[in-house]
Amino acid sequence: MKRRAAPGFTLVEVLVALGIFGIMSTMAYQALGQSFSNAELLTARMDRLQAIQRTMSMLGKDLMQAAPRPVRNLIGDGFIPSIRSTQTTEFALEVTRGGWPNPAGLPRGTLQRVAWRIEDGELLRYHWTVLDPTFTSEPVITEMMGDVESILFRFRVPGGDWIGQWPPQGVTGARAQRMRPQAVEVVLTLVDEGELRRFFEVAP
Repeated sequence: MKRRAAPGFTLVEVLVALGIFGIMSTMAYQALGQSFSNAELLTARMDRLQAIQRTMSMLGKDLMQAAPRPVRNLIGDGFIPSIRSTQTTEFALEVTRGGWPNPAGLPRGTLQRVAWRIEDGELLRYHWTVLDPTFTSEPVITEMMGDVESILFRFRVPGGDWIGQWPPQGVTGARAQRMRPQAVEVVLTLVDEGELRRFFEVAP
């Protein structure tokens, strides 16, 4: 009595099954890779939006809490206006602002001198630990965001007109050093986002 051969797969069937498995594995790998790529893009996008929001929030706080307190220049023989923004100065914007927290109770006030400028595509915020800095006063520099093409400021004067520098031309003396605009428009141009505009009211 002959025994029946155990049922099995032919070589062709094995090759076909391996081919189908290979195709499905490739499709699954591509889908998984696309999912990871999409997740990375989404994370990068969220990080960018958070950087923009953080930057605008900090700019808004600096401007809305602007204080009418000029600071001494580095030599100490004159004063720099409480708010300064011109095409000829080192910084795009300089502000004396209030609301500087002091949880440790250090022997200092709550006013702080801050400044903003772009270096190699990076938007930087400077602040000093003393209100009237000297040549030996090292600023604290915070990198706010990258891929920045330009940052411009426009200032609203009483009467509703907007000007591109502060203090206004023709205003001199103590008045120029202490005066503040009614509002400030910030125009931030980014490599990836284009032009962004924000308006901030300055405390009276």
